[in-house]
Amino acid sequence: MNRVKETGPSPPGVPNEEALQRMETQELLQLYKETGDEQIKWTIVLRYTDLVKKIASQARGLFNNFAQLDDVINEGILVLSTAVEKFDFSKGTKFETYISKRLRGMIIDMARKQDWVPRQVRQNAVRLKRATEELAEKLGYTPSSREIAEYLGIELKEYENLRADTAVSNLLSFEVLLDNYGSSGVGNEPIQPQGAESLPEEACMEKELYQMLAKGISELRENEQIVLSLYYEKELSMKEIAQVLGVSAPRVSQIHSSAIQHLRSFMEKYIEQ
Repeated sequence: MNRVKETGPSPPGVPNEEALQRMETQELLQLYKETGDEQIKWTIVLRYTDLVKKIASQARGLFNNFAQLDDVINEGILVLSTAVEKFDFSKGTKFETYISKRLRGMIIDMARKQDWVPRQVRQNAVRLKRATEELAEKLGYTPSSREIAEYLGIELKEYENLRADTAVSNLLSFEVLLDNYGSSGVGNEPIQPQGAESLPEEACMEKELYQMLAKGISELRENEQIVLSLYYEKELSMKEIAQVLGVSAPRVSQIHSSAIQHLRSFMEKYIEQ
């Protein structure tokens, strides 16, 4: 973890360290905006280092092949520091939501830049995506894993292994899809509530995007909706979700991958209209 620069006596108008620790985060943010004092900023940063560790651990599958967890956490601390400087609490967004999006965006950007997903994994991801779309069009509903496996002419276990292997590729392509469409909050600049300076058409487009995303989620299987809710809203790890559902962690990863794949197909059809 980055070392915090040692500070001397608090400057005029800035409470001492003990007083800072007792203040609410909102108060600290307000005071930092007024003073720009480094001690206040790092008081906020240190308060959220556990969140950095949690998000980095959750997303370990995105960077295991090219980065160590400690390195990602250290990078996350820098992102958190910058987030404190740029956060505008007057827009009504919760600070925790703001920094969570920035941290996840940082990890996704790292994975994009590395371009480390093997070619075979990419090819398998395309193969599964095409099979799912073709079968869905033929059946008129979202096919089950067993139906897709039969359509591909492979065993269910082999299909589930393929889907687990392509989970990261599916997630990144889904994030890129939303990112390219508009302000999806998956990059380093998270969504803020629309203000008076925002263009009406941009606000309308963003609202429509999220309405369609919600519709897509509502059409997922119940277990897929539960996994997405626990992972993205409750911020549980795959292992924690497995304990909640009473299944294995690999099974949770498969469900998550399937949900992302179905959502991606749904959103692609919507965006291409």
